[in-house]
Amino acid sequence: MFRRNFLAISSAALIATSSMAFAGGHSKDIVDTAVEAGSFTTLVAAVQAAGLVDTLKGEGPFTVFAPTDEAFAALPEGTVANLLLPENKDQLIAILTYHVVAGKVMSGDLTNGMTAKTVQGGDVTIMTENGVTVNGANVVTADIEASNGVIHVIDAVILPN
Repeated sequence: MFRRNFLAISSAALIATSSMAFAGGHSKDIVDTAVEAGSFTTLVAAVQAAGLVDTLKGEGPFTVFAPTDEAFAALPEGTVANLLLPENKDQLIAILTYHVVAGKVMSGDLTNGMTAKTVQGGDVTIMTENGVTVNGANVVTADIEASNGVIHVIDAVILPN
């Protein structure tokens, strides 16, 4: 029930606000840009549960590979709810920080087969042939600039090894 309501609310928010984040320039930080977009409600809720809001509102710069709500919905049933439990906070932090790279990496900076060290400590591999992927997740929208970095929208949640 929660998942169905959440998806319905997310879809409505996406339809109502998705164009705002892309049209407004980059005067907002990464968190505010994600909130305004409306298609990252699960990601924002996870960032809040993990206590990472202040970090991602910080000076940066950061590069965030941001999974959409649909990417989180594609995880096995119950995964997101389980990760949001207080006792799983460390695991949630590890997953979220695996989606963040220190520095501002624009799509023009990417090369095929390059690796980038994540804030979590692991590496992600970026491929640029036949579209851009990060550890196999497709980049569906690139270079959404924020005041403290850049967001690249991906269609899957990537997990550390």
